[in-house]
Amino acid sequence: MYPEELCAPMREELTTAGFIELKTEDEVDNFFQKKDVTFLIFINSVCGCAAGSARPGVIESTFNNLKPDYFATVFAGQDKEATQKVREYMAPYPPSSPSIALFKNGEIVHFIERHQIEGNLKHVITQNLSEAYNKYC
Repeated sequence: MYPEELCAPMREELTTAGFIELKTEDEVDNFFQKKDVTFLIFINSVCGCAAGSARPGVIESTFNNLKPDYFATVFAGQDKEATQKVREYMAPYPPSSPSIALFKNGEIVHFIERHQIEGNLKHVITQNLSEAYNKYC
């Protein structure tokens, strides 16, 4: 588990941009009860690819004309139970931190794994998500 002092600025970066933090299994289950909507779930991480491209990319994607109804996040390495619960909803995709999933009507319709984030710049993540929003939102 990472210390909260280390993670707090990484959390705030997302919540300031309008992301809903899910910290418990119950919060995750309640969030996933939303059915006639689109939402993005971002599994946050302390790694360099989360800081350099994933977080900035998902935040920048919130400015797309079409976008999900909700943006949410869990923090891998800190919100252990919430992250595990989100990963259950992301099946059949393997656990990946960071990762980004777009859901429509309760079904996963777009997924970005860590290997698609590593080595890419934030604008690549933003473009990938914007194209998904334009298709599904």
